[in-house]
Amino acid sequence: MTINDRIEQQLNEFPVLLYMKGTPDFPQCGFSSQVVGALKQCRQRFAFVNILEDSELRQGLKEYSDWPTFPQLYIKGELIGGCDIVVQMYESGELQKALEEAA
Repeated sequence: MTINDRIEQQLNEFPVLLYMKGTPDFPQCGFSSQVVGALKQCRQRFAFVNILEDSELRQGLKEYSDWPTFPQLYIKGELIGGCDIVVQMYESGELQKALEEAA
């Protein structure tokens, strides 16, 4: 199974998936922490993958998404973006709407 196959399998399995540094309970960077905070405020379930535990996945995701940084939030298999975009969407109410549609 290629790294892209693994990524697509994860994206197909979880409607809301956050690739982050650390875990929601113990984020390992401020940007991941901010995204987790926004997601928790929306009170919708989300899955996560700690990219610090898998260097192959961390590198593969950068190429798969053409997005160089983490966290990366995907809803229904589509890259939403990183911290700045997710926080802006949260503040505008768009994130809650997108999460409810994915649920």
